[in-house]
Amino acid sequence: MKLPVLTTLQGYKKENLPKDLLSGVVIAAVSIPISMGYAQIAGLPAVYGLYGSGLPVLLFALFSTSPQFIFGVDAAPAAMVGAVLSSLGVALGSGEAVALVPVLTFYTALWLLLFAALRAGKVLNLISTPVMGGFISGICCTIILMQTPKLLGGTAGTGELPELTRHLIAACGEIHWLSLALGLAALGILLAGKRLFPKFPMAIAIMALGAVCSVALDLPTRGVATLAAVEPGLPPLRLPDLRLLSPVQALGSTLPVAVVIMAETLLAENSFALRGDYTLRDNREILTFSLSNFAACFVGCCPVNGSVSRSSMNEQYGGRTQAVSLIAAAVMSCMLLLGTGFIQYLPIPVLTAIVISALMGATEFHIAHRLFRADRKEFYIFVGAFLGVLVLGTIYGVIIGQAQPIPGVVLYRFSGSLFFANIALFQQEIEDAVTPETHAVIVDASAIVSVDLSAADRLVVLHQKLARRGVRFYLTEHIGQVNDELRRYGADSLIESGAVRRTLLSAL
Repeated sequence: MKLPVLTTLQGYKKENLPKDLLSGVVIAAVSIPISMGYAQIAGLPAVYGLYGSGLPVLLFALFSTSPQFIFGVDAAPAAMVGAVLSSLGVALGSGEAVALVPVLTFYTALWLLLFAALRAGKVLNLISTPVMGGFISGICCTIILMQTPKLLGGTAGTGELPELTRHLIAACGEIHWLSLALGLAALGILLAGKRLFPKFPMAIAIMALGAVCSVALDLPTRGVATLAAVEPGLPPLRLPDLRLLSPVQALGSTLPVAVVIMAETLLAENSFALRGDYTLRDNREILTFSLSNFAACFVGCCPVNGSVSRSSMNEQYGGRTQAVSLIAAAVMSCMLLLGTGFIQYLPIPVLTAIVISALMGATEFHIAHRLFRADRKEFYIFVGAFLGVLVLGTIYGVIIGQAQPIPGVVLYRFSGSLFFANIALFQQEIEDAVTPETHAVIVDASAIVSVDLSAADRLVVLHQKLARRGVRFYLTEHIGQVNDELRRYGADSLIESGAVRRTLLSAL
């Protein structure tokens, strides 16, 4: 199995190096406050967040087929693990938590390995663009709400919208005005810098300026929170003590965590891939998630996940290849060995502004605007997915955003060219989904770009087989080229019989 990163490095273009290098340094710098904060939410000492930003990120860079996505310690898995510890009566930050969290990470990695073996990545074909856009926007807004209290001088929130709102209201009652001024000034500069100087590494400049202000103005004595000091050194590698939890208890506790990691990261990765015009291997990605989480458990960290905020920063600063993650992991390792003294001078409100700025750029409300003008039904799906994530959590946002099943109807979506090598699988999956209660099969062909002779012939055969069983077959939402190819290859009977319809709605 050839590592994707080797292909990248063998054909590496020297003109990409300055942007990859800059982006890698920015990602490492911004990962310091993010990972330390989320490690504490998961019940670990802050330094373990830095440990989770080294080896797990390195493994992700080596095996991932995404050239630009960033992995690391992130909000959703950290919060879920913290909730598991609370349900077990384990105090966050205690020695028991330090021993137990890697066990949960190990079983999360085990679930992800099983998902990869079961080729669970094809589930993503069932998730539409409105759902994906609402999902990503919901995640971004959730994390912004988590982080906003830190601008006010408070601590990060956890949970969903009701809990986050209560925490934010409480923080508004105890505002530290100097912290708020620093955070808003940093956020304003970052947002202006995106417009006026989009290529300038404003995040690094703001971080350095914040450290200078911390020393020159003695901000800690004025009540401005800074990051905690960290002992230097790389983490030792050790196996977690699996005897601390029974397998049944551990597997039951970590299944939701693994599902969220798979769904959240795959959706976000594919959103970036769509914008960047490249292709992912979804099941290879799930395997990569598993390997990264095994690495996280060996360094004692909580489960790791794809990071929308850091991936957005990578995109903003022009990072092109997996070299960004390699550089970020190397910088983080050097920092742990040589630069931990610098960390204690970084003001938390300034670092929070950097994270919020990146998340604001990652929202996809422009998709909602287009849908509102073009198709209100799709717009409401976007809103449903967005509110589902915001109010109920990650996995429920995907579920709510999906259409409800229609009794007696099989809805099937296929992406890519339909040709001799995959038409048999296409036919088999449809026939396997048909039950005695099925009255119609509707294929969403919006992502089918072409058909060949073998595919056209099989579509006619499938239509006839289903008709003999009393099941109607419809091919919908297809592009004009597919229609022309069906006629060219002699599949006119599909068109003349009414099996080819312009929209899903007309077929229904």
